[in-house]
Amino acid sequence: MSTDKPVVVYGVSGYTGRLICEYLRELGVPFVAAGRDADRVRAVVDKIPGIETADYEVIGVDNDADALAAAFEGAQVICNTAGPFIKFGPEVVEAALRIGAHYTDTTGEQDWVLHARDTWGEQFAAAGLLLAPGIAHMYTVSEIAANIALEPGGYDTLDILVLWKGLPTYASTQTIFTILKANWYYLEQNQLIEWDHTSAFDVTVPGYHEQAIAVPWGGMSHPIWFQNDPRVANVRAIGGVLNRAVMEGVGQTVQMFEEQLRPLEPAAQEKALGDIAASLQADMPPRENPRLNRSVDSVHASGPLGRSHVVIHGNSNYKQTGLLQAFSAFSLIQQAPHRVGFASACQAFGHTELLGQLRGFGLVSAPVITRV
Repeated sequence: MSTDKPVVVYGVSGYTGRLICEYLRELGVPFVAAGRDADRVRAVVDKIPGIETADYEVIGVDNDADALAAAFEGAQVICNTAGPFIKFGPEVVEAALRIGAHYTDTTGEQDWVLHARDTWGEQFAAAGLLLAPGIAHMYTVSEIAANIALEPGGYDTLDILVLWKGLPTYASTQTIFTILKANWYYLEQNQLIEWDHTSAFDVTVPGYHEQAIAVPWGGMSHPIWFQNDPRVANVRAIGGVLNRAVMEGVGQTVQMFEEQLRPLEPAAQEKALGDIAASLQADMPPRENPRLNRSVDSVHASGPLGRSHVVIHGNSNYKQTGLLQAFSAFSLIQQAPHRVGFASACQAFGHTELLGQLRGFGLVSAPVITRV
């Protein structure tokens, strides 16, 4: 088994995988749509608008490093959407490394980002390959805003807020509950400091009169990405959905986990959390509508003598993720990334380039920038 297609999208039976394939088609990139169940993958791909004009193949492959490497041999990039990544990701990363392919994924699991960096970062760098977990709306668009906020220089602290309207997908819901078992960190004076899992904040949302509730959301990727950035010493990132009732429910679930499930053995914890997640979101959500599905990414940068605030308003956050992944693959099959080994999307491709793609496809507006 091998492929002549340069890009593999793994986990296409899910919502985000389908969107990556949609944008690969629009960018004219041949791809393999893969998953553990070929029939489920094919059923999803068949519904992609204009799929008849795409150059693609569908395959089913077990989540085993040997099987994945054999099936994906010949590809240059693997885009992984099959989470939770701390559970299913290692085999895909190992397969990418074996066949000499770049690896990207859509994770929201801070513990997976740390694990990937510390386990495979040096190996990918030595091979001249990119290891980029966490290329997704909830992390990359706010990272773009953070880089814009930092541009004048003289700032050392990032305060990041990410909010969106809509419902999480099945995979996202699984991730939300998976990260409850992990430690979450923010960055303070270049050291990772553990969050209190029950932390929650009433936040002012740019462009809205109402307040929202935001939580650490597993710590998010930003403290890890900026940990070794000489411009930044402190990073806190919080987020959630623009629906107070949903976020109140999230807070209650976290409290329940701390009180009732944390004392259980790991296997019992995982089963209980999986059952809860499946009961909340078992089906693929409806396709996003830009009139309903909005996003707000707000970043304050501050230093001893100045402040900078950048807000990016957008729509269809899962489409943003799909485009970011597809453009990353599109770029990687044509030229080397700015950085190899472990890197964020902005570190690998440049925040200006990524913002241009999002704006070009009508998914975000021009950043609103205020400097004092």
